[in-house]
Amino acid sequence: MGGGGALLKIDNIHTSYGVIEALKGVSLKVKEGEIACLLGANGAGKSTTLLTICGVNKPTKGQITFFSRTINGLPPHEIVEEGISLVPEGRRVFPMLTVYENLRMGAFVRRDKMGIEEDLESIYKNFPILKERKNQMAGTLSGGEQQMLAIARALISRPRLLLLDEPSLGLAPIMVEKIFKIIKDINKSGATILLVEQNAALALEIADYGYVMETGKIAMEDKAEKLLKNKKIKEIYLGG
Repeated sequence: MGGGGALLKIDNIHTSYGVIEALKGVSLKVKEGEIACLLGANGAGKSTTLLTICGVNKPTKGQITFFSRTINGLPPHEIVEEGISLVPEGRRVFPMLTVYENLRMGAFVRRDKMGIEEDLESIYKNFPILKERKNQMAGTLSGGEQQMLAIARALISRPRLLLLDEPSLGLAPIMVEKIFKIIKDINKSGATILLVEQNAALALEIADYGYVMETGKIAMEDKAEKLLKNKKIKEIYLGG
């Protein structure tokens, strides 16, 4: 998609874990309607960036704006209310709750019962497997089904911006293909996406714009198709 103004703007963000500075002045922006991806080696600060955006980690310096409103410093539930949802690494579904109960947990900031029921129906249409398994404990689902549930649970809060942390991690190739098709469809239906992904080739294929992180800083940024052709990127992330 792509094309709108900046929906999310991160300006010179520093985030620390105790004495260790994980983010050292990160700046990036995500335009309305686009898929932006964040690439980098393990420990580069990608997940920390997402957790800082959604208020789990508090930055020590810098500013995050969403629709021109400063959101750093807000508690996580208020950031969800603003319209930002995170699908965390490792899925983090509630294993002892059913699929249906997990989905209802995603709607905790909403008060419109009718709207929630309508959205549940449309989620079941898009994820028929979740409808089949709606009374099953989430912990008994396969990895791919749990990933679908985690994405569906985030969508039920009706996010304007969806943050996805390593959605393909640990999934079989055929499942990865399915998940990426779902991500593209979600974007087509109007959600803006910031994607953190180990599989750089796949991420750049569906993204409009890409950022590359190295040790807590943005080392490179460009349109996704240009990064795909970039020699350095090819060597480091795309296996030559």
